[in-house]
Amino acid sequence: MRRKIFMTAFCVGGLLLALPSFAQNDNKFTFNVGAGFTEPVRDFGRLDVGFNVTAGAGVNLDPHLGVIAEFGFNNMGLTRRALAIAGVPDGSTRIYSLTLNPVIRLNPRGRLDAYIVGGGGYYRRTIEFTEPTIATVTLFDPFYGVFFPAAVPANTVLGSFTQNKIGWNVGAGLSVRVSQDGNAKIFAESRYHYIYTSPRETKILPVTFGLRW
Repeated sequence: MRRKIFMTAFCVGGLLLALPSFAQNDNKFTFNVGAGFTEPVRDFGRLDVGFNVTAGAGVNLDPHLGVIAEFGFNNMGLTRRALAIAGVPDGSTRIYSLTLNPVIRLNPRGRLDAYIVGGGGYYRRTIEFTEPTIATVTLFDPFYGVFFPAAVPANTVLGSFTQNKIGWNVGAGLSVRVSQDGNAKIFAESRYHYIYTSPRETKILPVTFGLRW
């Protein structure tokens, strides 16, 4: 869990450092990048808390309405209950998505703006069962100029199951304009994703922080 929190903080920190470069972009088009944590809807107790990364591009039809095409990636672990049922020591779930999402902005010209976003598209979910192991790799020692074998931690994939399905999402967020004259905004949003996987649907709730311009 600490590693996931660190990765989220690192991604958001990088986005904040990039703010000055994007402050003067034309607002006819819109772009966004972000990262955060993903909370599964725990109806069956299968998925654990993970992280997400997202990026998108679109057009502003008018100050209040836009359309954004987005790529999303969510990575979550499996709960102890799910691992016990499967009879495996470890595992994870990866969800990739390509969606088209209309956005309604409530205060587009203000410093603080609230917005509603939602849409649908393609989702690819992969569940992977793994087992910790030790792998032997060849390393190079530049001081002595020799190659030598070394044992490093690794994972053996016991099984992998992938489904390609459609799904939809809906959510809301807040954005803050970085400067009064610029287009760059810091945003925070949460969305509910519903994916038509079988035998049960997959439901997740990513919370994302990032930059929009």
